[in-house]
Amino acid sequence: MTTFKEMTVYQIYPKSFYDSNGDGVGDLQGIIEKIPYIKELGVDMVWLNPIFPSPQKDNGYDVSNYQEIDPLYGTMEEFELLVSLLEKEGIGVMLDMVFNHTSTEHPWFQQALSDEGKYRDYYLLRQSQEDGSLPTNWQSKFSGPTWAKFGNTDYYYLHLFDVSQADLNWRNSQVRQELRQVLSFWLSKGVKGFRFDVINLIGKDVQLVDAKPDEEDKSLYTDRPIVHDFLKEMNEKSFGRLSNVVTVGELSSTTVEQGKSYSNPQNRELDMVFNFHHLKVDYKDGQKWTRMPYDFIELKKIINEWQVGMNEGNGWSALFWNNHDQPRALNRFGHTGIYREKSAKMLAAAIHLLRGTPYIYQGEEIGMVNPDYTRLKDYRDVESYNAYEEMLKKGLTKTQALEILQEKSRDNARSPMQWQNSTHAGFTKGTPWINVSEQYKEINAESEMSKKDSVFQFYQQLIRLRKECQIISIGDYQPFLVEHPWVFAYKREDEIHELLVLNNFYEEEVLIELPDEFVNEKSSILISNEENTKITKKYRLSPFESIAILRQKT
Repeated sequence: MTTFKEMTVYQIYPKSFYDSNGDGVGDLQGIIEKIPYIKELGVDMVWLNPIFPSPQKDNGYDVSNYQEIDPLYGTMEEFELLVSLLEKEGIGVMLDMVFNHTSTEHPWFQQALSDEGKYRDYYLLRQSQEDGSLPTNWQSKFSGPTWAKFGNTDYYYLHLFDVSQADLNWRNSQVRQELRQVLSFWLSKGVKGFRFDVINLIGKDVQLVDAKPDEEDKSLYTDRPIVHDFLKEMNEKSFGRLSNVVTVGELSSTTVEQGKSYSNPQNRELDMVFNFHHLKVDYKDGQKWTRMPYDFIELKKIINEWQVGMNEGNGWSALFWNNHDQPRALNRFGHTGIYREKSAKMLAAAIHLLRGTPYIYQGEEIGMVNPDYTRLKDYRDVESYNAYEEMLKKGLTKTQALEILQEKSRDNARSPMQWQNSTHAGFTKGTPWINVSEQYKEINAESEMSKKDSVFQFYQQLIRLRKECQIISIGDYQPFLVEHPWVFAYKREDEIHELLVLNNFYEEEVLIELPDEFVNEKSSILISNEENTKITKKYRLSPFESIAILRQKT
């Protein structure tokens, strides 16, 4: 049986994957129809973004019922069929659990509004401060204050995200029990994995206080010690009772130390964790809604810190460049012109050969890029609209604000999957819920799978190598050429082999002097995105080249 360390996970954003019924929205039947494609890629598990009933204020991350399927995507019967058909192909299903908050349309919240019964304590309600100000001065991650009036009462409810997403009170044992029942329900349906959304935000303090002038408010509700207690309890009383369930936590603004603690198997919390620090290296002064070239040295530094730290602390990372909340990595760290395919392969090798479990986001495996929407009305994301208004308030012009959306909006990842060179890229026979990228004529799965040496085939090779070579799945990690201004390099090592991975992130050639031990008859090229290359002491890396050299120890 494949362990989570040998796995590769494929992330599907159902709304944008494949529409089977022509209503413009991707659905479960659409995923069922694309199972042959998923099988061909070779992945071991499919992670589905939320498919539960939702008002869709935040594209499903505002859940109004944890134990149903949103009719937008299909029926429970279709979900059960999807699980069983994938299982026959040896592919598990991972669901996205949004347990930090619910939609304000969830029955729990509605019941809390209607009476003063037990559901009032399901949420974080506070009265205003003595001076009449809000309970705290915290700012929402979607802009504006984190507090909103709780109906006609004297209370306010906490919402770290959108006003429609009310934070749950995890200190209430009944809340935790309800959420464990949700997990049990889906486990009974054959689900084999859970991704826990912003899980390190669940442990709010009993007393919520203002952030001081020089203090970040997120430090007051992120990675609080009690989060570990909550996760240990959830592990012990639900998924930890089964041996084959894979769990991953999305960690907001976390640290390496916390990452190790959440994922060290001795602590019995989670199998692995996502962190996002490496995807903030193009944030000017730490602010997302800005423009600047990414800081390559900082990118390497962050990846190395996490790889070394997690290696030493027996933690485990979820590896990724792309997801539903991030612009396409090719636009950020690769090349969207003549080197698009080559840089797509380089980025793939750079991340897949690290220590951790790789995640592929739909379209990444065919080299998709940002859609470059040219009008504000092309966007659908609440965060993007809020950010646009904030940018205008700060004095940016509409043109400048739109240019930043083109680079940073989450909708860059949410444009429909490009299947064919046909109307709407073969995603739908209707009108897509969000516009298809104009690049579909050149970049689509059908043409990609017919090419020799394609991006798709390169991903297949990486997925296969992780299963075949234990040095990739369990080997130690060591940084290499840490200060090099253009090359991200590292070594992996186990008892028998050593692997040297070199990745050129730029379109200039680079001369690298290889270590002597990698230039002999015991060394061979494990994978490369360059044809007809040979190992030489002075090795010339071509633009966006990636090469992994395997040597057998004496």
